[in-house]
Amino acid sequence: MVQERIHLAVSPEEYRIITTLRDMPESPLRERVQRLLDEVLEFARNPRCFEYQADGVPCADPEADCDQCQVVLAMLDRLEQRLPRCRQPADPA
Repeated sequence: MVQERIHLAVSPEEYRIITTLRDMPESPLRERVQRLLDEVLEFARNPRCFEYQADGVPCADPEADCDQCQVVLAMLDRLEQRLPRCRQPADPA
């Protein structure tokens, strides 16, 4: 399969994510990580709740007390706590 090259400026953080994923050997684990990242990033990009609120408009506030947003934020909190080297952004390196 021939892959098209894309030239794109990325931040150091984006570069780290890309190279880390590319360094993973082809495997079911890599496929699962990539699929999970795709889903989390899609949600983070547009965290709207698809359930209509009382006024008939979907919720656009990820801080709202919404089941969908709260479940994903809680899942990210648990994942962050379980990762051995995970640091909060404000933690000194």
